[in-house]
Amino acid sequence: LFEGEEAYFRDGGVAQLLKRYVSDKTLDYITFEGSAIKSNAAAFSAACAAYPFLSEKRLVRVTEWYPSEKEYEAVLKPLAENPAPDTILAVTNSAKQKTGAAKLSAKKGITVVDCARADESTLVKWIFLTLKRAGIVCDAETCAKVAEYCAHDMSRIYSETQKLLDYCAATGAERLTDSMAEEVVSPDNQYKIYELSNALASGDCGRFERIAAELFIRGFDETALLSSLVSYFRTLFEVSNAEGTEKEIAATLCMNEYEVKKTRRQAREFGKKTVERYYEYLFLTMGKIKSGALTPPAAFKEAKVKLLLGGA
Repeated sequence: LFEGEEAYFRDGGVAQLLKRYVSDKTLDYITFEGSAIKSNAAAFSAACAAYPFLSEKRLVRVTEWYPSEKEYEAVLKPLAENPAPDTILAVTNSAKQKTGAAKLSAKKGITVVDCARADESTLVKWIFLTLKRAGIVCDAETCAKVAEYCAHDMSRIYSETQKLLDYCAATGAERLTDSMAEEVVSPDNQYKIYELSNALASGDCGRFERIAAELFIRGFDETALLSSLVSYFRTLFEVSNAEGTEKEIAATLCMNEYEVKKTRRQAREFGKKTVERYYEYLFLTMGKIKSGALTPPAAFKEAKVKLLLGGA
């Protein structure tokens, strides 16, 4: 069971199993969608019981499978507790638990691989070492900026690091600088919302307008921008008011510990009252759009005047 929100680790785990055990994917590798197994249980069970043809083992992959206890007892339990010796069943789930679903990680016979997002220090180290192995010198601050631009998503970090390596090879550069990273790496929308929120809370009108214009070019409209800001300040509000350790808050809010730590730090910088005021105002502004009291462009303009200029 490869379980967690980081697709890079889930897919990477299956790729390692394929490389180690499967020499012919055409014959000895089969995939199922979890939602289709209930209506196709016989074919799934048969696939798990079949012998490999040309490979050491046969690999059956199921994506996003959250069986109920009843489905687990009927379909998965016999396979988990009495597995075919020549077959590997790999279940890849982005969520660790869903309401009404069996807790697969607690079941007998299932090996669990945690595919949650890595913390910042691990990601920065991965970028640093990947560049170093290619002969590229880069300091930790620049590596941290690359990770931040990619919203700490390992799939994006991998692809953007490959872009940086290609860029250095094409230009003959042996050192990666901040300006080079800013030129090559495209900031994730999530990071741009983070920047937009910072500009809003600090009252930096020019920066707010520049970031908003960039997001409009990327396909956002006024409603999407306001909705993203509501979501961002809601998270700040919830984390700033939550009690307990970062680990406990992360479990309650379905976040990882690094995100909680970072969000807490930003909430402290803004101030608890500012976070609450901005969240309340933005939430009410979205209500005006939904009720038809304001058009999205008018609501966005009103929010800018109220929050950036203090209602002037």
